[in-house]
Amino acid sequence: MSQTINNLSQSAANLAKNKLLIDCYRHMQNDDLVLPTIPDVSFKIRRAINDDNSSISSIARVVQIDPSITARLIQIANSPFYIGRKKIESCPEALTRLGLKSAQDIITSFAMKSVFNAKSAFIRQKMTELWAHSSYIASISAVFAHKVPGFDPDRAMLAGLIHDIGIVPILTYADNHPDVIANPRDLVETVKMLRSDIGVQIVRRWDFPKDFEDVVINAENWFRNDPSPSSYSDIVMISQLHSYIGKVDIKKIPKIDSLPAYKKLAGHLNIDDSINILDAAKDEIEHIRKMLA
Repeated sequence: MSQTINNLSQSAANLAKNKLLIDCYRHMQNDDLVLPTIPDVSFKIRRAINDDNSSISSIARVVQIDPSITARLIQIANSPFYIGRKKIESCPEALTRLGLKSAQDIITSFAMKSVFNAKSAFIRQKMTELWAHSSYIASISAVFAHKVPGFDPDRAMLAGLIHDIGIVPILTYADNHPDVIANPRDLVETVKMLRSDIGVQIVRRWDFPKDFEDVVINAENWFRNDPSPSSYSDIVMISQLHSYIGKVDIKKIPKIDSLPAYKKLAGHLNIDDSINILDAAKDEIEHIRKMLA
């Protein structure tokens, strides 16, 4: 939060005209900015999974309330990530193969799309673009985590999906107050200033793992250098850079092998493997994106 205050004060004269930023910042400080709620189906399933008295069959009954999530859970249990000798055909079998914690992350990821919605055409398009970006990062993160020991692909997928979640309340506020945006730069500026702080509020409200706060804060902190072991924020950061390949001027993004996060992962991922992973795992990435959609 202090970083946001410093940034705001340094360019106060220019930002004073940005009503969206001022309003969102004030509501964030007062803790009354409207934050998205965790999807109901995800909440019920998380509660069932964390209940010590639950069994696979009782959890499956909760999951099966939503047929589309049940179908996608079975689909991912039969995907290359988890494929076994036997084809999975039921929800209890899928939960057994995936494991309850992984199933919880997967189901939350499936349910997340409902958060990215809006009334006006302009903001709805922004939400669509944000979901497309987030789900792509989630897919790449899952593939990377599958190749690097010590990481859970399903947790990495959810981390990738929520790395920009702090933008959602800003878009929602703009959707409900269309008069606050004087020009397109207001939205860009507000997102740049507030996305991390608001994202941390959401992660805490949803009772997500503590390290997801780190993902939200450092997903684009390219040259962050700390002595801690490699983390999900490193996975998401590297995935973001990969997502820009062919879409952004290469001169405008840092070289992957120059990043401290990459160097932490380099023991399991050399530069050739890293750069070629999008082509090598194109089908897996597209498979995950389709399931999230």
